[in-house]
Amino acid sequence: MTYVVTESCIKCKYTDCVDVCPVDCFREGPNFLVIDPDECIDCTLCVAECPVEAICAEDDVPDDQQQFIVLNAELSKQWQPIIERKDALPDADEWANETNKLDHLQR
Repeated sequence: MTYVVTESCIKCKYTDCVDVCPVDCFREGPNFLVIDPDECIDCTLCVAECPVEAICAEDDVPDDQQQFIVLNAELSKQWQPIIERKDALPDADEWANETNKLDHLQR
Protein backbone atom coordinates (compact mmCIF):
# COMPACT_ATOMS: atom_id res chain seq x y z
CA MET A 1 0.00 0.00 0.00
CA THR A 2 1.15 3.52 -0.72
CA TYR A 3 0.05 6.95 0.40
CA VAL A 4 -1.73 9.42 -1.85
CA VAL A 5 -1.91 13.20 -1.94
CA THR A 6 -5.50 14.27 -2.54
CA GLU A 7 -7.35 17.39 -3.66
CA SER A 8 -6.81 19.40 -0.47
CA CYS A 9 -3.20 20.02 -1.52
CA ILE A 10 -4.12 21.82 -4.74
CA LYS A 11 -3.26 25.55 -4.57
CA CYS A 12 -1.83 25.11 -1.07
CA LYS A 13 1.28 22.97 -1.48
CA TYR A 14 2.37 22.96 2.13
CA THR A 15 5.61 21.00 2.25
CA ASP A 16 5.73 19.97 5.90
CA CYS A 17 5.41 16.38 4.68
CA VAL A 18 8.64 16.60 2.69
CA ASP A 19 10.72 17.21 5.82
CA VAL A 20 9.74 13.91 7.41
CA CYS A 21 9.85 11.62 4.38
CA PRO A 22 12.77 9.20 4.83
CA VAL A 23 12.86 8.17 1.15
CA ASP A 24 12.15 11.44 -0.68
CA CYS A 25 9.06 10.12 -2.45
CA PHE A 26 7.38 13.51 -2.95
CA ARG A 27 7.32 15.16 -6.37
CA GLU A 28 6.57 18.84 -6.92
CA GLY A 29 4.32 20.44 -9.49
CA PRO A 30 3.40 24.11 -9.88
CA ASN A 31 0.61 24.05 -7.28
CA PHE A 32 0.40 20.48 -5.98
CA LEU A 33 2.55 17.69 -4.56
CA VAL A 34 2.27 13.99 -5.33
CA ILE A 35 3.75 10.83 -3.86
CA ASP A 36 5.63 8.41 -6.09
CA PRO A 37 3.97 5.06 -5.32
CA ASP A 38 7.12 3.20 -6.36
CA GLU A 39 9.20 5.07 -3.78
CA CYS A 40 6.76 5.30 -0.84
CA ILE A 41 7.57 2.86 1.96
CA ASP A 42 4.27 3.31 3.81
CA CYS A 43 5.89 4.81 6.88
CA THR A 44 2.89 7.11 7.63
CA LEU A 45 5.13 9.96 8.83
CA CYS A 46 3.79 12.43 6.28
CA VAL A 47 0.13 11.98 7.19
CA ALA A 48 0.27 13.80 10.51
CA GLU A 49 2.42 16.61 9.08
CA CYS A 50 -0.06 17.79 6.45
CA PRO A 51 -1.95 20.82 7.81
CA VAL A 52 -4.83 20.31 5.33
CA GLU A 53 -5.09 16.52 5.80
CA ALA A 54 -4.43 15.91 2.10
CA ILE A 55 -2.51 12.65 2.54
CA CYS A 56 -4.11 9.30 3.15
CA ALA A 57 -3.43 5.62 2.65
CA GLU A 58 -4.42 4.33 -0.77
CA ASP A 59 -7.02 2.04 0.81
CA ASP A 60 -8.54 5.00 2.67
CA VAL A 61 -8.85 7.46 -0.23
CA PRO A 62 -12.47 8.69 -0.20
CA ASP A 63 -14.67 7.63 -3.09
CA ASP A 64 -14.80 11.14 -4.50
CA GLN A 65 -10.97 11.33 -4.50
CA GLN A 66 -10.15 7.98 -6.16
CA GLN A 67 -8.83 9.69 -9.30
CA PHE A 68 -5.92 10.98 -7.20
CA ILE A 69 -4.46 7.48 -6.91
CA VAL A 70 -3.87 7.43 -10.66
CA LEU A 71 -2.96 11.11 -10.73
CA ASN A 72 -0.20 10.64 -8.13
CA ALA A 73 1.25 7.73 -10.09
CA GLU A 74 1.08 9.62 -13.39
CA LEU A 75 2.46 12.96 -12.23
CA SER A 76 5.20 11.41 -10.09
CA LYS A 77 6.77 10.19 -13.34
CA GLN A 78 6.72 13.71 -14.81
CA TRP A 79 7.61 15.96 -11.89
CA GLN A 80 10.92 16.40 -10.08
CA PRO A 81 11.59 15.26 -6.50
CA ILE A 82 11.25 17.79 -3.73
CA ILE A 83 13.58 17.02 -0.84
CA GLU A 84 13.48 20.18 1.25
CA ARG A 85 10.64 22.09 2.82
CA LYS A 86 9.62 25.28 1.02
CA ASP A 87 7.15 28.00 1.80
CA ALA A 88 3.55 27.20 0.91
CA LEU A 89 1.95 29.05 -1.95
CA PRO A 90 1.26 32.72 -1.10
CA ASP A 91 -2.53 32.26 -0.94
CA ALA A 92 -2.45 28.75 0.54
CA ASP A 93 -4.42 29.68 3.65
CA GLU A 94 -7.21 31.09 1.49
CA TRP A 95 -7.46 27.82 -0.46
CA ALA A 96 -6.95 25.44 2.48
CA ASN A 97 -10.65 24.79 3.13
CA GLU A 98 -11.88 24.98 -0.45
CA THR A 99 -13.26 21.90 -2.17
CA ASN A 100 -13.64 20.89 -5.81
CA LYS A 101 -10.19 22.21 -6.71
CA LEU A 102 -9.24 19.66 -9.38
CA ASP A 103 -9.90 22.19 -12.16
CA HIS A 104 -7.19 24.38 -10.61
CA LEU A 105 -4.47 21.71 -10.79
CA GLN A 106 -1.55 22.92 -12.91
CA ARG A 107 0.41 20.23 -14.65
